[in-house]
Amino acid sequence: MDNYRELTIDSIREGLKNKRFSARELAQEGLRTARAENASSGVFLSFCEEKALRDAGAVDRKLAVGEEVGALAGVPTAVKDVIMTEGLKTTCASRMLENYVASYSATAVKAIEAAGAVIVGKTNCDEFAMGSSNENSAFYPVRNPAAPDRVPGGSSGGSAAAVAAGHTPIALGSDTGGSIRQPASFCGTVGVMPTYGRVSRFGLVAFASSLDHIGPFSRTVKDSATLLGAIAGRDPNDSTSAAVPAPDYAAALQADVAGLRVGVPKEYFAEGLQAEVGAKIEAGIEKLQSLGCEIVAVSLPHTEYAVAGYYLICTAEASSNLARYDGARYSRRSERSETLADMYRNSRAEGFGAEVTRRIILGTYVLSAGYYDAYYRKAQQVRALIARDFASAFEKVDAIVGPVSPFPAFKIGEKAGDPLQMYLADIYTITASLAGIAGMSVPCGKSSEGLPIGMQILTNHFREQTMFNLGHSFEQAGGFCG
Repeated sequence: MDNYRELTIDSIREGLKNKRFSARELAQEGLRTARAENASSGVFLSFCEEKALRDAGAVDRKLAVGEEVGALAGVPTAVKDVIMTEGLKTTCASRMLENYVASYSATAVKAIEAAGAVIVGKTNCDEFAMGSSNENSAFYPVRNPAAPDRVPGGSSGGSAAAVAAGHTPIALGSDTGGSIRQPASFCGTVGVMPTYGRVSRFGLVAFASSLDHIGPFSRTVKDSATLLGAIAGRDPNDSTSAAVPAPDYAAALQADVAGLRVGVPKEYFAEGLQAEVGAKIEAGIEKLQSLGCEIVAVSLPHTEYAVAGYYLICTAEASSNLARYDGARYSRRSERSETLADMYRNSRAEGFGAEVTRRIILGTYVLSAGYYDAYYRKAQQVRALIARDFASAFEKVDAIVGPVSPFPAFKIGEKAGDPLQMYLADIYTITASLAGIAGMSVPCGKSSEGLPIGMQILTNHFREQTMFNLGHSFEQAGGFCG
């Protein structure tokens, strides 16, 4: 299996059909490569070898008797450690849940397993998905496969790195304000944030409930389309999941993109965008134009308020969601507490890291009496204005294209001491999150230092097919090489 690291869903399907390898051999190779490199890469927090080999064996038995198998049959898969997986640790990369074993699986996990995917391990991430560099993990940072001295992005850095390093062809991550798209950009993979409500959040440990999404990572657009097709759909366990039929994204990838109107927001090419990144995105836009797309200038005038609005809303929701970790139930309980108040205080102090603590404090403040209207309500009004900006733009265009991040992957430790600079770097991703629309990052070349650069494609609610068609056409035309 010399080419394991280059395998796609299609090539795995073909290899299994032609008996070039078995699902068990695939799982063994995925586990071998990931384990061998994890001490230096920090990609995985845990492995599930027994489960992986058992599930792979089930796929092989079905194939042996000619039984129908799912779209992801035998595909080694990584799952971000904020997504519940029954019988496995789900730590959220936090000391608070260091020993927590999930009692049920997320709907998305059940969906990929029903489609035949073989989960090999749980990936590292920023604690409770709060961060943009994966340095906030309570255990160890993830290193970028493209440059080990650089961050992989966050918070889904482990899932992005697992795919980029070739440990698994696909992975699941979560995106609240860019946590799939930004690591995909930094690591040189495809990363998709579907429309809010397209994928059930049931079993995703909540950070900011009105902003959280589950979505795919892969090396090709088609693989992300296939993976999203497996997990999309209405779920009665999640009242925010939408009763909107999901098409067969992968089957419709050959749709012609000529004639599509692609918007370019002027606000995404203003001060702060590194010149080298801007040049690659502009080259990507020219590639789309050469494919017959019509390039249209658009404006998203409230973009400048996005960072402030997002970090008020997400921290307020985080403060509420994380209040349940009090040491009284399944989370960490301090052993040095004599009173109930001490138990609450000490358990949370011992269990939460600095970034999570910072966001809880900020969120509690903006929800407090006297400040709710001045901050949280105002942020929600800004959110409505940003959503209106996108609605207006999508009356004129089919998609919007721009950068994912103002710069490529930065060095580990470079921004850790300045949280504000880290927050400001999310400017191009959080707008789509606030509006609840769909977005993806596709590779768009590399910097002069060889660091991947991603191009972001945004489409209106439940218009993922257009996003996939643009990304796939861009990929096939050589845009990924930039």
